[in-house]
Amino acid sequence: MSDNTQIMVSTDSLEVVKDIKARITERHKEVSHIKTPKFYIKKKMGMDYVEIGYMKSVADKEFPGWSWTIIKTETLGSEAYVVHGRLKWHDEGIWREGDMTAAHRIQKQRGTETFVDIGNDIKSANTDCMKKALNMYMNVADDVYRNQIEDLELSDIQKSDILVLASEIDDDRINSIKELIEDNSINTANYKASYAKLEREVTNKKENK
Repeated sequence: MSDNTQIMVSTDSLEVVKDIKARITERHKEVSHIKTPKFYIKKKMGMDYVEIGYMKSVADKEFPGWSWTIIKTETLGSEAYVVHGRLKWHDEGIWREGDMTAAHRIQKQRGTETFVDIGNDIKSANTDCMKKALNMYMNVADDVYRNQIEDLELSDIQKSDILVLASEIDDDRINSIKELIEDNSINTANYKASYAKLEREVTNKKENK
């Protein structure tokens, strides 16, 4: 017996979803570009890291109501403690969840199998796991963890300027420039060169008249 049930999705619903996705993208872009104060950036074994207190304060401000739940913990023999945690946060009108795992080496007294401070190792594993989740899912401290992505999309003014210039050639050129803008082929990295090339096309057209 086949199921011929059809799910009707209104245009309004699709627009709401589209709006939420756009706002989520913009919010995470904004958080990703927050500059982490130098005071909260530390070094360990030559690598930069951020204190958990700072990351939680950003999460509180940008995604109030978030929560962290430890789903599972385990030990890898006597060598490491592993944490599986789940981050839940409210993102532009919807609740989202993301899982993360992290392991922290269990510290032992030199030359022995005696643990130094197992409680601290457990705490560190949970902290490491939470920090990874806050960075991956909320983009907190992207500048420190080298996860920032340069925004290559043209501004509205840039789009308008180059399309006005293209209009001095013909409709086909306008349409081709629109397509190049939409698929990000013309972007902030090559805008000046693209604009200059288009200017030459306009000049050549005028000279050939």
